[in-house]
Order: sequence, then C-alpha cells, then structure tokens
Amino acid sequence: MTTPASPTLSVIAPCYNEQQGLAEFLRRVRAATAQIGLEYEIVLVDDGSRDGTWAIISAAAGEDPRILGIRLRRNHGHQLAISAGLVAARGAWMVLIDADLQDPPELLPAMLQLAETTGADVVYGQRRERAGETMFKRATASAFYRVIGWLSEIDIPRDTGDFRLISRRVADLLVAMPEQHRFLRGMVAWIGGRQVPLLYDRDARYAGETKYPVRKMLRFASDAITGFSRRPLQVATATGVAAALFSLGLGTFSVIGWALGRTVPGWTSVTAAIGFLSALQFVMLGIIGEYLGRLYEQSRGRPLYLEADRVGRGLDADAAPRAVPRFSEAADPVSAAVP
Repeated sequence: MTTPASPTLSVIAPCYNEQQGLAEFLRRVRAATAQIGLEYEIVLVDDGSRDGTWAIISAAAGEDPRILGIRLRRNHGHQLAISAGLVAARGAWMVLIDADLQDPPELLPAMLQLAETTGADVVYGQRRERAGETMFKRATASAFYRVIGWLSEIDIPRDTGDFRLISRRVADLLVAMPEQHRFLRGMVAWIGGRQVPLLYDRDARYAGETKYPVRKMLRFASDAITGFSRRPLQVATATGVAAALFSLGLGTFSVIGWALGRTVPGWTSVTAAIGFLSALQFVMLGIIGEYLGRLYEQSRGRPLYLEADRVGRGLDADAAPRAVPRFSEAADPVSAAVP
C-alpha cells in the first residue's frame, strides 16, 4: 500500500503507557476515516512510555504505511508530545486526539463536515458529560476552566480539552510559537479566526489509568495561568498595596495610642499581623518567581523535545519532517474545501 504525498487528514495522538488500548484506538480511527473517504495518516507520539506502547506502534507502522511513529527520549509531557506530532504531520487538516479513547474517533466525520459548512479553521470538542471521572476530577476541572476564564486575557472556551480539528494554517502558527511551557488550547484560542464547538459526551478511559495525577494537574494549571494572564501579578500588586495600607493603619493606631499615654495592648495581634504580612510577601514572591522561572527556561533556548526514534514515514520513508517555520513565515490558509 502506498500513500499520496499530501494527505488531507493527519490524526495526531500522544501516547503514554497505552499498550492496553492502542490496538483498539487504531481500529476505531481506521473505521472512522474509512467513512470519510479521504487520504489520511496517523501520527503516534510515544511520550517516554515504560510499557509495550512503542512495540505496538512499531508493529503497526510496519504493517500500515499510513502510520508514523515517533518516540521521544523521555516523558516530555502531553502538550509537547502533541507539538512533536504537529511538526511531523503533513495533512491539510489535523485532528488532535488522545489514544485513551475518552474522545471518540467516530466524531472525526462530524468535525470535518462542520469545518466545511462553517468555514472554520478550528472545530473543538466541547464536553457535555464526562463519563468515568470522579466527582473530585469533575469539580477541579470545572473550577479550572472558570478560574482560567476569569484570569485569562483571551476567551478560552469552557469544558474543552485538546480534542479538536485544526487547519494547516493554525498548525503552522502553533509550530512557530516558541513557548517552552505550552498550553495548546489557550494558544489555539489566542490565534483567533473562526473557531466553532462540537458538543459531545466524553467516554470513560478504554483501559489503564489517568496520566494526570494531582501534581501534574497543578503544574498544568500553573502553565495555563502564567502563560495567558498577567492578572496574578496585578493581584499581587493590589494585595501588596492593601497590606501596606493595613500596616500604615496599624502603625498610626499605635502612635496615637502612645501619644495619648495609653498602652497599646495586643502583643498577640501585632505578632499575628507581622506573620500575616510576612506570609503575604512570600506568596507574592512565589508568584513573581513563577513568571521569572518561565523567562529563565525560555531564555535557555533548549529544544521543546528530543526524539529517540522513528518508525515508518506515513507518507515517504525518505522524507524529513517539515521544517519549523518562523512566526512571520507561517503558511497561508488552506484554501481547498474538505471534500
């Protein structure tokens, strides 16, 4: 089997310890793309898996020339794994989807149809229900989207993940962005243009367990907030001003009491105030440190990710992945309509 030089659709899936469900994922993706009748490729990015995920990807790529497997040298994280897939993909349209089957591949035809009828550059999946998730997970996800919506300087749709269809133009713009700490759904929203939702019910994981424990969720939330909002710094400034006024009032109260010859009671209250203000200072320094840390990591100029291996080419075994364009040289929109 051979594939054309430029497929219409690239399906990009980051994989981390997905050996139990990867074969089923590929089966369902193939079935969904067969309904569309378009030439396609599947780009599987192994994000440093410790199980048999890479062996399954290698075997699948050997059997199907439409599959390209990329193995990263270590676990770089979900967002960078998707970024690696974006660089390697060649399609006029690209679908970002996780391999855990929480986001149904069967929605691909509906996404393409919606892009064609609306002329949108982005069709993003917006969740109505989240099956198989704990109350804690649903509550924290809901809180996250509302907090980031209040903090962010751009409009990031609520209850959305990275499951979306994007045009080649949007993909090139994403690839050209140099952020080390990437929050792709925010970056897509920042690009702007016509972006439309597709409502769907999210399924439970097909197999395995979540790859986002609380620690990673907090890190992800921190990247989202610091990457798309200066409001924490503004809140820190406002809090510092309020604390200074409080301290000034407390000092004035003490001086007046001394001038009137009255003992100012409240050693405990003064100590508590000092402790409160000291804690505020550390919190504010921590917020500032988050932003400075991002600047430091960005200034080092290290690559976003490191590849260890590739299997298959999907399109051309001798072809190199497309070069990362400069931001000012990003490709023009794809003018052809989806068949």
